[in-house]
Formats: sequence, C-alpha cells, structure tokens
Amino acid sequence: MSAPDPIAAIVLAAGKGTRMGSELHKVLHRLNGKPLLGHVLDSLDELGTEKTVLVVGAGRAQIADAYPPFERVVQEDQLGTGHAVRVATGALHGFKGIVLVLYGDVPLVSAATMRTLTRQIDADTALAVLGFVPKDPRAYGRLITDATGALERIVEFADASEAERAVGFCNSGILAMRADAMFDLVPQISNDNSKGEFYLTDVVALARASNLRVATVEADEVEVTGVNSQSELAALESVLAQRSREEA
Repeated sequence: MSAPDPIAAIVLAAGKGTRMGSELHKVLHRLNGKPLLGHVLDSLDELGTEKTVLVVGAGRAQIADAYPPFERVVQEDQLGTGHAVRVATGALHGFKGIVLVLYGDVPLVSAATMRTLTRQIDADTALAVLGFVPKDPRAYGRLITDATGALERIVEFADASEAERAVGFCNSGILAMRADAMFDLVPQISNDNSKGEFYLTDVVALARASNLRVATVEADEVEVTGVNSQSELAALESVLAQRSREEA
C-alpha cells in the first residue's frame, strides 16, 4: 500500500474584519477560549500537514506575534480568494501532494473532515469541494452535482435559476486541490466580473474545462460556519455550549 500524499494548507487570514468593531484581528478573537485561527491550526496539526502557509494582510503583525512559527505571505491588496491563493503558491513551490484551502475565520472544520476531503483526490480527481446543507440556504452559492456526486458547477445565488436555487447543497468555500492542478489552474483565474476580483471558485470551471473530475464532500453546517461579527461569534459560542450540554 502506497504512502498517503503529503498535505499542505493555505489559510486565508488577510481580511480586515471591520465588522468585528475591534482593533484585535478578526481571526484572533476567542471562541471557546481559543483564537479562531488557533482552532484551524490545531486541526491541521492533528491532520499532520507537511506545511502550512498563512495569507495575511491588515493586522499581520498581530498574527505574527500570536503564531510566529508559521510561514506567512502578504496579500497587500484584497483582490479576492483566488488572488489570495495565487499569492500563497510561491511559498509552496515544488510541493507535490494535496493542498487544502481554509479560512482563519471558519474555525470548526475538523481534522476528520479535512482528511475526508483530501482523500477524494486521485489521478482523475483534481479538486474536492466541501459543501453543506444549511437549515436556511439563503444566498449561498449552490453546488450542482451529477449522479455520481461529482461537481458539475458552482452557481452563485444571484445567477441561479429557480431549479438551481431549490438545490440545498451549498458551497462552503473550502476545498482541496492536487498541487499540480493548483499550480496550473489558479494562475488562469481571471477578474472579469462585476467586482473585478479573482474568485477561487472559478477553479471548478477551469478544472472541468480540462476534463478533470471535481469531487464533493458534505460537512456539518456548524463546521463550516464563519465568523464576521461579534454577534456571529456569540451565536457560534452558544451553539458549542448547547452541544456540550447535550453531550454531558
């Protein structure tokens, strides 16, 4: 039996987090006694990543002080998730394996879910996207899959038909990529859209255009819940407290 592919991670933490209303960097706010980013890094440690790269921007000195051992790359301008990953690819030059893309403000993705996601990657499957079925799909992007569960496309809510909006399987933004596919596809992402940003989700269409399969994995909604404000942080804290009471 061959050894599993090595895993690297890119953790996006460059956002200003202005909605938190605090001088403290968003990813350093505490959830259940630990910084949001700390939850992500602990799960990556449990997973056993070979390398982790933090994409930082505003407030990067705070992150450097809190987590000095981790390699950091700077995204000077906030030009989208695709741009953030492109900035990080230089730090992974020569890496052969699987690359996870995670978010410093999405703290509760477990090592087990990360492992399940990376195990979808093989010679034919270049990408694996983490989805979820929320109680209220709201304006999330929808994951449109075929009969085998492979991802055909991601449709943003604003562009979705009524039939597509009826799909409950939503995009978390978290994905895994074979490194060679990342180095090939990410530079092809364009910013030809209304916001002039580079969206990481565009790698799905690029992969499909190259006849590469894209897998999907379903996560629990709480695992992929992001934190953008103090109220969202408090709500997630309440969910964890409720779960602890139920487990007790």
